[in-house]
Amino acid sequence: MTRNNVTCLILGGGRGTRLFPLTALRSKPAVPIAGKYRLIDIPISNCIYSGLNRMYVLTQFNSLSLHRHITNTYKFDGFGGGFVEILAAQQTMENQEWYQGTADAVRQNLDLLKDELSDLVLILSGDQLYRMNFQEMIRLHHETKSVATIAALPVDEQEATACGIMQIQPDGQVHNFLEKPKTRDALDSVRTDPKWLEGQGIRAGNRSYLASMGIYLFNREVLVDLLNRMDVDDFGKGVFPAAIADPDMRVQIYPFDGYWEDIGTIGAFHKANIDLTRVDAPFDFAADNKTIFTRPRFMAPSKVNGATLTRCLIADGAAIGKGTVLEHSIVGLRTQIGENVTIRNSYVMGADVFEGQRGIQKNQEEGRPNIGVGDDSIIEDAIIDKNARVGRGVRIRKQPRDQEVDREGLYYVRDGIVVVPKFAVIPDGTEI
Repeated sequence: MTRNNVTCLILGGGRGTRLFPLTALRSKPAVPIAGKYRLIDIPISNCIYSGLNRMYVLTQFNSLSLHRHITNTYKFDGFGGGFVEILAAQQTMENQEWYQGTADAVRQNLDLLKDELSDLVLILSGDQLYRMNFQEMIRLHHETKSVATIAALPVDEQEATACGIMQIQPDGQVHNFLEKPKTRDALDSVRTDPKWLEGQGIRAGNRSYLASMGIYLFNREVLVDLLNRMDVDDFGKGVFPAAIADPDMRVQIYPFDGYWEDIGTIGAFHKANIDLTRVDAPFDFAADNKTIFTRPRFMAPSKVNGATLTRCLIADGAAIGKGTVLEHSIVGLRTQIGENVTIRNSYVMGADVFEGQRGIQKNQEEGRPNIGVGDDSIIEDAIIDKNARVGRGVRIRKQPRDQEVDREGLYYVRDGIVVVPKFAVIPDGTEI
């Protein structure tokens, strides 16, 4: 399999309402993760390490920062034919609509696919955290002579009710697909025999269901034909069920048993980040000497002045003051944290620029906090977005998980997590 035989389409998603307010000013793939990366870096890095270097990113909402990140990060040798290009939704003479779903996003770019020389199209999501060698999926696709292959993760019964679940035949061909089965009969109908999973080298345990990971591999001509003759907007709910029901099409399962997290909600995003601080973190950004790629930056090392750090990730350019205590937290690029601050189970994303002495002096004159976290503040179970200003003596405490709060422009509460949005100003002494 040569690199040019596969075209990769990375779906940027819709408005990202479940990740709001992190998606208020940026698209989902552009949301920062682990202090220095963006979510889009995950699928792109997986493609590069799999020897696939022809990538298009389909997006339509708040794509400016994503476009800037990709332009400044991914530059390929001109002789290799590699690229990462943005395909933003646009009005044409034939179509004046926004992308209506994942399948519609690809359909609106069919002219591009028709002109591609590739034999296969790999469709990925831009908001997932995982590592995968796509060449193994491609190999299985060829060996089984399938027209489509879908990556699947074994899950237990509780998780199955929130996923698209596949029923398979003994040879791994997909026989049926149910979206979020709730009833006992529905769950039983798509249950996979644990012995089959064990035969694939997967420890089944109580994981008897195969959930769609939103990673699809198609024969290019088949994909073009399906989208031309089907009036459906989504792959998981429309294209794949139709392909499975067609007796002339073989749809194959590709079982995957590594770490995979769908970053779809504030709660999932917060948990995925905090889990990275664990000693036994489920995801390693430098595993097997394969570092996840991101924008190269030339910043000074972080400074820690008499602070206590326990299981934390600290990105470049940060400054942490004397007497500060950080536990199970992530400190992003250029983050400025004052003295005697306590931060637990939180993600402080940092800043796009250093304010410098002139900026700090202007803040004092105008009576606003500096970018970062002020002295004597306590922050627990929170996400502080980029360029936010948290004043002195601020108290942000853990919130009830079932509570939703909107203090527009100031803070939001989702899944028990307090989110201070980008550019927000939290005055001195505020208690949340």
